[in-house]
Amino acid sequence: MNKAKRDVVIAGNWKMNKSPAEAKELITALKPLVADADCKVVICVPYTDLFVAVEETKGTNIKVGAENCHWEKSGAFTGEIAPQWLKEMGVEYCVIGHSERRQYFGETDKTVNLRTKAALEAGLKPIVCVGELKEERLADKTHEVLDTQMAGGFDGITAEQMADIIIAYEPVWAIGTGLTATDEQANEACAYIRSIIAAKYGQAVADAAVIQYGGSMNDANAAGLLAQTDVDGGLIGGASLVADKFAKVVAAAK
Repeated sequence: MNKAKRDVVIAGNWKMNKSPAEAKELITALKPLVADADCKVVICVPYTDLFVAVEETKGTNIKVGAENCHWEKSGAFTGEIAPQWLKEMGVEYCVIGHSERRQYFGETDKTVNLRTKAALEAGLKPIVCVGELKEERLADKTHEVLDTQMAGGFDGITAEQMADIIIAYEPVWAIGTGLTATDEQANEACAYIRSIIAAKYGQAVADAAVIQYGGSMNDANAAGLLAQTDVDGGLIGGASLVADKFAKVVAAAK
């Protein structure tokens, strides 16, 4: 399947930034800048911004995502949010397994798997993050890490469900550090992830899979990264917090 036949998805991951008032201001500025986008545009915002984001993007081409969800529908899980609640309020996407969740909050491949299945059951589209640490890259263990994360994170996921999942390759050493994988490094890793999918589900599923690159993608380097044959979009951190910069990344998806 030709890359041109896959969706290109540019998703902003705001992380713990922007109050509801600031979110409204940013979305207001962003809407006209991406109205004619040739790709899918998603903003993944803090829980407290979700209501504002859903309201402000109604009737536009911008879709809204959350930054996490729990695997249970309810219960004694203080501080967590059930996926069906997100769906009910109009959220369509959900970031799962981001390296910051793995690093700071004990996320594992097992919990990534549980959250992904719960999100799918609720009708959300998971953006599942995978990627290696700097020392793993230097030790030439990138493929080994991706093998492990994909095996655990996608255990029990069906070929049909893969159509609703986006995979974000995010080398941990390039997230929030100012470092970026070269165009070739990003493409090689995304292509390897595609080969893992092919081995598990068949080439047709792999060819249709949307695989983003994340890790300091911004308005200056997006064009080169997005031109790669196996890079189908980006999960954008810091640049998504500035309307003009995020719009330039979206424009680069052409």
